[in-house]
Amino acid sequence: MEPESGISTPSRSSSQRSWVNLSRNLILAYQSLGVVYGDLSTSPLYVYSSTFIGKLENNRTEEAIFGAFSLIFWTLTLIPLLKYVFIVLTADDNGEGGTFALYSLLCRHAKFSLLPNQQAADEELSTYKYGHPMQSATSSALKRFLEKHKKLRTALLVVVLFGACMVIGDGVLTPAISVLSAVSGLQVTEAKLTDGELLLLACVILVGLFALQHFGTRKVAFMFAPIVMIWLVSILSVGLYNIIHWNPKIVRAISPYYIIMYFKVCGRDGWISLGGILLCITGTEAMFADIGHFTALSIRLAFAFVIYPCLVIQYMGQAAFLSKNLDKIPNCFYDSIPGPVFWPVFVIATLAAIVGSQAIITATFSIIKQCNALGCFPRVKVVHTSKNIYGQIYIPEINWILMILTLAITIGFQDTTLIGNAYGLACMTVILITTFLMALVIIFVWEKSIFLAAIFLLFFLFIEGTYLSAALTKVPQGGWVPLVLSFIFMAVMYIWHYGTRKKYNFDLHNKVSLKWLIGLGPSLGIVRVPGIGLIYSELATGVPAIFSHFVTNLPAFHNVLVFVCVKSVPVPYVSPEERFLIGRVCPRPYRMYRCIVRYGYKDIQRDVGDFENQLIQSIAEFIQMEAVEPQPSSPESSLDGRMAVISTRNVESSSTFIISEQGDIDLSDSIQSSKSVALQSLQSVFVDEDPQVRRRQVRFQLPPNPAMDPAVKDELMDLIQAKEAGVAYIMGHSYVKARKSSSFLKRFVIDIGYSFLRKNCRGPAVALNIPHISLIEVGMIYYV
Repeated sequence: MEPESGISTPSRSSSQRSWVNLSRNLILAYQSLGVVYGDLSTSPLYVYSSTFIGKLENNRTEEAIFGAFSLIFWTLTLIPLLKYVFIVLTADDNGEGGTFALYSLLCRHAKFSLLPNQQAADEELSTYKYGHPMQSATSSALKRFLEKHKKLRTALLVVVLFGACMVIGDGVLTPAISVLSAVSGLQVTEAKLTDGELLLLACVILVGLFALQHFGTRKVAFMFAPIVMIWLVSILSVGLYNIIHWNPKIVRAISPYYIIMYFKVCGRDGWISLGGILLCITGTEAMFADIGHFTALSIRLAFAFVIYPCLVIQYMGQAAFLSKNLDKIPNCFYDSIPGPVFWPVFVIATLAAIVGSQAIITATFSIIKQCNALGCFPRVKVVHTSKNIYGQIYIPEINWILMILTLAITIGFQDTTLIGNAYGLACMTVILITTFLMALVIIFVWEKSIFLAAIFLLFFLFIEGTYLSAALTKVPQGGWVPLVLSFIFMAVMYIWHYGTRKKYNFDLHNKVSLKWLIGLGPSLGIVRVPGIGLIYSELATGVPAIFSHFVTNLPAFHNVLVFVCVKSVPVPYVSPEERFLIGRVCPRPYRMYRCIVRYGYKDIQRDVGDFENQLIQSIAEFIQMEAVEPQPSSPESSLDGRMAVISTRNVESSSTFIISEQGDIDLSDSIQSSKSVALQSLQSVFVDEDPQVRRRQVRFQLPPNPAMDPAVKDELMDLIQAKEAGVAYIMGHSYVKARKSSSFLKRFVIDIGYSFLRKNCRGPAVALNIPHISLIEVGMIYYV
């Protein structure tokens, strides 16, 4: 009996694991209803009323209604179901999705990235690799061609940013059309509200929606999924009732034959009406963009088994109702609801519209954060609203800008059809850009043939291009809104990216000569005072110009110098164990080091209050490793971050130092601080007034180790003494100006545009959570 028991245990264990995995995905699928599908599931509120508008009012026939439903059915089947569920969701970047995830994948498999200060060491990150590099000759030739031409790589980034701007446009338009469509149901009731009263109610709901953002979706997330679930059950039930009660023959309209008949009957007007039909797939991009909060399987399950059948039945039911009530098209959704259940459905529709708006607002915050990581958006305040769900963020400045724009659209248009024209254009542009990037992913990341990628591209380009062409005809009737919004955001992104690149190139070409530094000797020809100086720069190699500018004007510097570079890498997240790269600048007696802090494009740079301690610990371990495995003393020498970093979780467990809390130490035994009594008193007052600047104070001591190399011991003791004396943060306070010989356009972009953005965005010290009391800013003018 025992052998049998031993054989069956792995089987039971495997089936138990698969059951746990399935139940986890089912729970995630349920939760995704509220976050991912709120927008997509509220589309039935306005699709038919936006389709049969304008000249198509003359073609309101049963045949046209059947054709419109057939178009909606096949659009839902081909784009969200076939393209996204079966193809796009498999192209995640370490569990993250969206246009930036696709761009990140491409940048790691070909040299498409325009991010500065990238290094070969970044390619050793555990989240960097994807598959095996086995490219065919054709794809390699295409890859070399794209890598060779910088203008093509710039064009690729522009396409990605344009897609991001359209998502931001969605963040403005979705709340407007969703809430306005939901409250329009009050016009169907006996006590009709006037247009002004409806507008006021919609504006109140919108202001409330944006005002609640600072609480974060975590506070109300538990309500989201039930609301959407009840909404889906409601529209499914109403749809089934309408099919059975009004016209069961509508089931035949699933046949593509009715699409052909639709275009025969409606002609050119039928093509223009596609701008309304495409609203049935608005919110589809959220399936891919929000994959990071869930799993691909859970999103597939939710769409295929819940969302898709509910939407198809609802659209079919509305078509059955309209085929017998052709005059009810303007408010067809609410007119098709049986009287006894009207008010419950109206209430749940309004709540579902708010949930759908919430999802796209959160996605907009995420997009802005990713643009910022790419160096394409000014620094903004990012608030992490959830301790449990990583990635739920709130950006105050963007929230209020979105609210003002949404209210302006709502008050300005007051018509869901006009807003729908703008909304459709924005959504279809994002979907088309995803198709283009996916074709490149198929070639360079999945390493499939160009022929297969061309079939994918041409098939979906034909469908989506047709929809986009119809949406573009509605530019004068509201479609101009996302184009204008995108132009404004693109201008901000381009100016910021251009100015940042020029500033970086100035730093790169004005680095301090290391031969000159070494020639000065270990004292650098200046007074070395106790303490650690952290010099922040965007340079990953070399010594920045602000260092020479500082010592030229004030010939004194700290005993230990650390050049810190905080940079983004093209991966979604960098684990804490791989975050730091530690190296040495100049030979050992100079006591000069380099620390490169790496973040992914979705990482949140939170103030852990322990950066100084982690840094000291990492440098100490680097010193010991270097003694065992000597490295060349070049400025680019660095060890693997996983070996040099100490995360906040295990800082106490290291054997390099004995670490104890500062409060437990007798101050009479501590090393004399270089700070004056007055300065220490000033710092204590500052900390008392602002408790947020408090940092965990620890003291490092060397454990007794007779076998330790005396040179290593001396260096570690110098590091401890410098830490005890205090840490200063040195940053450049830069003024970027265009050269006098520059063109008028360049002077306008740099002197006015970039200067305005720099003055009105968060300062680098605030973005990096640097304590104000320890900050030294070095003024510099950059002529670019």
